Amino acid sequence: MRLVTSGVSKRFQGVTAVSDVSLECASGEIVGLIGPNGAGKTTLLNLISSLLRVDAGTITLDGRPVHNIGPRRIALAGVARTFQNIRLCPNLTVRQNIAIAYTTAQRHRRERLGGLTIERLMDQLGIAQSAEYKASELAYGTQRRVEIARALALAPDFLLLDEPTAGMIEGETQELVSAIMEIRDWMGCGVIVIDHDLSFITNLCERIYVLDMGRLVASGPPSVLRDDPKVAEIYLGRKARRQAAPSSTAT
Repeated sequence: MRLVTSGVSKRFQGVTAVSDVSLECASGEIVGLIGPNGAGKTTLLNLISSLLRVDAGTITLDGRPVHNIGPRRIALAGVARTFQNIRLCPNLTVRQNIAIAYTTAQRHRRERLGGLTIERLMDQLGIAQSAEYKASELAYGTQRRVEIARALALAPDFLLLDEPTAGMIEGETQELVSAIMEIRDWMGCGVIVIDHDLSFITNLCERIYVLDMGRLVASGPPSVLRDDPKVAEIYLGRKARRQAAPSSTAT
């Protein structure tokens, strides 16, 4: 199974946020999506998950058009996601947050459940000890793990992760690399992940796409991207210019 965007574009009041972007992710593959702030990464995930309407281009899932079908239908079709800003139910426990998605999977995606259980998801992501805590009582990094578990409880064919390491310390980040790989091996889902932690991305992903100002500027395995001059310009040249700018300059 493949999730494919072909020539996808999105504009907001005359500003092009995503321009003619094509990428793909196969079942069992982990793909990274990187770029500076404002590059269009989250917008692209919002288009794939049908939170935003595509202005041009197509998105297909196993060859079937799925762009602009709405977030509920795309989730039931097999695409689940997390968010840059955590969207857990703060007054529900960890178990209850995950159960919301798991109940949906039992009703609509039973053929994909296999041995998937809430307990196994919590064990896999290291949050079993927090099962009866309210989401609002958890550390930020733990909330991230709960949100990943909730997305996986939909038994997705493809998982979209938006900044999953935000709020995590280095040790937690390394544990998350292992957890995502194990989940991929166990569930067979494809994964598209956005993150600013390049060590996390290069250790996790087989292929990486680089966006800048809404456009795809490079793609390939981590070893290729490390030597790509366009990527160096984005991550080194601009960073150096920002550091040289007066401290009062907005970033």
